[in-house]
Amino acid sequence: MYEHSGTHPADSTTPADRTGGGGTGGGRSPLRRTVLRRVLPAVAAAGIGVAGFAGFAHGSTGGPAAAGTKLSRDTATTSATTSALGSARTARAADAGSIRQTAAAADFPTWGTRWAVHATADVDSPSVGMINKTAPGQDRITADYQVDTGRKVCEGSACSTFMAHLTGPVTGFLSVVAVDIPQDRLPGVPVQGGGGHPQPGGSRQEALNRAATWLTADNGAQVPYSQAKVWKDGYRQDCSGYASMALGLPTPGTNTVGLATDRKLTRPVSLAELKPGDLLIDAAGDNNNRHVVIFEKWNNDAHSSYTAFEQRGGHGTDHRTLTYGLPGGDAEFKPYRPVTFGD
Repeated sequence: MYEHSGTHPADSTTPADRTGGGGTGGGRSPLRRTVLRRVLPAVAAAGIGVAGFAGFAHGSTGGPAAAGTKLSRDTATTSATTSALGSARTARAADAGSIRQTAAAADFPTWGTRWAVHATADVDSPSVGMINKTAPGQDRITADYQVDTGRKVCEGSACSTFMAHLTGPVTGFLSVVAVDIPQDRLPGVPVQGGGGHPQPGGSRQEALNRAATWLTADNGAQVPYSQAKVWKDGYRQDCSGYASMALGLPTPGTNTVGLATDRKLTRPVSLAELKPGDLLIDAAGDNNNRHVVIFEKWNNDAHSSYTAFEQRGGHGTDHRTLTYGLPGGDAEFKPYRPVTFGD
């Protein structure tokens, strides 16, 4: 009996809707974005009333509602607009130099209050902590990589699809709009995980290369299997999360049913048509027996077995010989071609 390591618990119902939210960047200029993201924190720090600035405290999904998000702040109302703006200009100059000096160390200033740090590279994932610029030790964050989620988050005129993986002061994922920089992504910080929407004409070899990274990603060992946990690149550690990672689909990954039925992602092919990077999927049953593997190559001219990448229960990431979907093998597996390959 073949081991079907299953997928996310959502597989027990219908495919999860993981399409990214919208959001409008509009014609907002870099200058206006810089002013808002640098001056407003300084104004708040000086004690000026912030009732007119509500909505700059926490990441929110894009779209028409994003610009109008109203979230509370804890700053008291006092005085001195002219003095505050003068201080803000001084702070802007100092911060600009600081960013240039610290970008190589992935260290950046934060801005605003009440920024949620999320468990995964998804603004809808659970919060694991908060960032508050005014709290001790939280005026700067350190990030080791960032993920392009393909889902825009906006606060005022500042928008970004990127979420940074923080190593301090809180570990987790933070929207880049919470960072006091004029860019929409962290300069000098590597982008990992291939989050965002699949791009037409994606390379089969790139997908296989990404699949291979999980064989040694856990300090030289394979990524452990889990239907509940996500790996540090933001993808679920089950079979469909793994396949989503290899294909560069949005984090935390589409479930097995979605990989088989969403024609924006895959289309059925015959066994004879299988090429490197194609999928073999068993989408029947529940989350305990659904499974997906990534085809790499035929092992012989008779096509009696093939080599595939797989994320399986009780083991984790694997690269081995399989017969799923072949005559004499498990007939519930069907071959599918990711549309990202363009053929």
